[in-house]
Amino acid sequence: MNEHTTQKVAMVTGANKGIGRAIAERLAAMGITVVIGARDPRRGQEAAAAVRAAGGDAHAVALDVTDLTTVQEAARWVEERWGRLDVLVNNAGITGSGKVSPEDAYDQVPSSVDLDMVRAVFETNVFGVIAVINALLRRSPAARIVNVSSHAGSLTLTSDPDGPFAALLPSAAYTPSKSALNALTVQYANELRKDGILVNAAAPGFVATDSNNHSGYLTPAQGAAVVVRLATLGTDGPTAGFFSEDGLLPW
Repeated sequence: MNEHTTQKVAMVTGANKGIGRAIAERLAAMGITVVIGARDPRRGQEAAAAVRAAGGDAHAVALDVTDLTTVQEAARWVEERWGRLDVLVNNAGITGSGKVSPEDAYDQVPSSVDLDMVRAVFETNVFGVIAVINALLRRSPAARIVNVSSHAGSLTLTSDPDGPFAALLPSAAYTPSKSALNALTVQYANELRKDGILVNAAAPGFVATDSNNHSGYLTPAQGAAVVVRLATLGTDGPTAGFFSEDGLLPW
C-alpha cells in the first residue's frame, strides 16, 4: 500500500557504510525519506536504524546491483510503498582489488590484468547502474539521478602527463569503469532531459573508506557533500555534468 507522503523519497545504493551511508544521513537530515540499499540485509537494517535514531526517516532494502532479481524486487517494494522515487544515488561500486586503493592496484595494469576482474568491476560499476536506473526510473516527475564517479574517470585529468594524476598506476578496470560511468551519465541525461530528470556524475574526492584502508584525507561526510547537492538540485539545475565539491570537472 502506498504511503502518501509529501517528503521526497531517495534511494542510495551501497549505503550501509562509507560515502553511501554519509549521503543517506545527510539526505535524511534534510527531511528526505531515505531507502538504504545494501547487499547485506542485516547491515542495511543497522544503518537505517542508526539514521532513524538520529531523527531521520530511513528504511533498508536488500539490493545487490549485480543481481537483477534483487534490483527488480527492490523496485517493486519502492513502488508498492511510496509509488515514486524522487532521488536515486548510484553509489555502490568496487575497486576490483580488494581493500587496495585504485592508485596502488598493481593487478590492474592493462598489459597484465585479469579479464575476470575487469568484468567484475564493470558488472558493478557500470552494468549495475544501468540495471538500477532502468528498474527505478520514471517513478517520479523531475527526479534527480546522481552517479558516484571519481576524478580518475576523467580522461582529461588522467591523460595529462604533467597533471596531478600522472603518478597513478595505469588501470584497466576501476579507472575505465568510471570513465564509462561518466559516458553513461551523459547518455541518460540526454535521453531524460525532456522529462525534467537531471542526471549528473559526482567525484567525492579521496575519501577514507574501507576500499582504500582509510588512507583518504576526506571524511565520508565531506565526500558526500557534492553528491547531496546534485541530488537536491532545483528545476534550473545542471544535467549531463561531472562535478566535484570544487565545481565542474573535465570529462
